Amino acid sequence: MQLIKDGAFIADPWTHVGDEDALPGAPDAGVIVSLERWQRESNELIASGRPLGVQLKSGQDPSEIARDLEKLALVGLEFPAYRNGRAYSYASLLRQRYGFKGEVRAVGNVLRDQFLYMIRCGFDALEVTDNITPAIYAEMIGEFTHSYQTAADDRPAVMSLRQRLAAKNAAD
Repeated sequence: MQLIKDGAFIADPWTHVGDEDALPGAPDAGVIVSLERWQRESNELIASGRPLGVQLKSGQDPSEIARDLEKLALVGLEFPAYRNGRAYSYASLLRQRYGFKGEVRAVGNVLRDQFLYMIRCGFDALEVTDNITPAIYAEMIGEFTHSYQTAADDRPAVMSLRQRLAAKNAAD
């Protein structure tokens, strides 16, 4: 798997740690744990002083970690299948309702034709298959230049752009 973060392909600084696995030896190594492990061991994980992330499965709502978001640097949201889009709603909730400023990462069945929509909903990191190249990513993100509705990415909607243009023309 490759990681795209803020539009760039980067080495993943995070380690996914299984429910029964030991934490990596380096105390500054960021770890991503399951919701179940977080609920069971959050105090110990926080005491470790390392960057922490929680990965939510498709049916696990972000409200389950809402009160802990200030302790987390990353929330991973799983796409188990292309037809399951709950993670889009969860990313929007994390950004807009809960004000989460950390990394929101798409994991699992992350398809190239969904990249733009994921970014618009609030994802800033995508775990993608090895056959995705920077050119493919740029093509998919640049496929649409304007949006009809606002979203978590704060991109102006077409109507707003039209109103600004009309106001500018009226002032000229």
